[in-house]
Amino acid sequence: MTATNPAVSTTTPAIKPTTAPAGRPRNPLKRFWPQYVSVAPFYILFLVFGLFPLVFSIYLSFTNWDGMGKRTFVGLAQYRYLITDARFWNAVGNTFIIWFMSTIPMLFFALIIAFLLHQNIRFKGFYRVAYFIPNVTSMVAMAIVFGSVFSNSFGLINSALQAIGAAQIPWLSSPWGIKFTIAMMVIWRWTGYNAILYLAGLQAIPTELYESARVDGAGTWSIFGRITVPMLRPVILFTVITSTIGGLSLFTEPQVLLGNSGGPGEAGMTIVLYQYNQAFTQFDFGYGSAIAWALFIIAAIFAIINWRLVSERDTDGNTKRRIRRRREVAR
Repeated sequence: MTATNPAVSTTTPAIKPTTAPAGRPRNPLKRFWPQYVSVAPFYILFLVFGLFPLVFSIYLSFTNWDGMGKRTFVGLAQYRYLITDARFWNAVGNTFIIWFMSTIPMLFFALIIAFLLHQNIRFKGFYRVAYFIPNVTSMVAMAIVFGSVFSNSFGLINSALQAIGAAQIPWLSSPWGIKFTIAMMVIWRWTGYNAILYLAGLQAIPTELYESARVDGAGTWSIFGRITVPMLRPVILFTVITSTIGGLSLFTEPQVLLGNSGGPGEAGMTIVLYQYNQAFTQFDFGYGSAIAWALFIIAAIFAIINWRLVSERDTDGNTKRRIRRRREVAR
């Protein structure tokens, strides 16, 4: 019988766990508080200057308030008066006419400019900057320039007409002259901006589509109509919707050019300018809020209509089949 050394233990010692048992997860607020603090200013500013005025304007549209006295709840009275207000409907008509006169030519010229800038031309960077400058130009300075160009007595256009023996046009005193002048201001300011957006969309189109089209003998304008426009459909949809919303909320151009009156006969009175006059000139904040929400409904309806008209609805798949066939040929 062999004796066992009591100093040598025959039992396996217990292995201590190297990691502590998983406990309850830490509080995310304590764990990520630096991130929450860093983004808190945005949400505070949004709540104070974004969400609160939005909700408060809904409440004001059901009240009668001059900004100082007691607010009186009137229910739907502001909206009932809105439906019968001839000045409001005149502003709606002016807004739609100016929007139609400015948006369609603006987007058309922007698409043509972007297509030309996408070609191999010299000084391409200079042209891109030059077309974008009107968008960042001061509106006051631009209104002074357009006022000098379209002035009834001493405008550059009327001076040129007088020099060739033609009759002068009352640009800033006739209803259609006022609308045309405002539309020209919108076109001049936003055409370059939309052209840059279209140019970004053109640069995302695969070059093999153009190469295969040229191999097939397609000309420049055929390529533009059959490849460029269909492939730019998402960008066109974006510019149409944003231009529609911007056109219906037109304010700066008529206000700076014509003042709060909207010109003779209120020919330049837009919806937002009329809402501004009611709220901040007449101090009828309840009715001004009702006009603002009526504008929101109108803009939403037209945005949906534009979405339905411009969005891609490929019923027979011809466009997709043509693009797929050109890609196969390119390979």
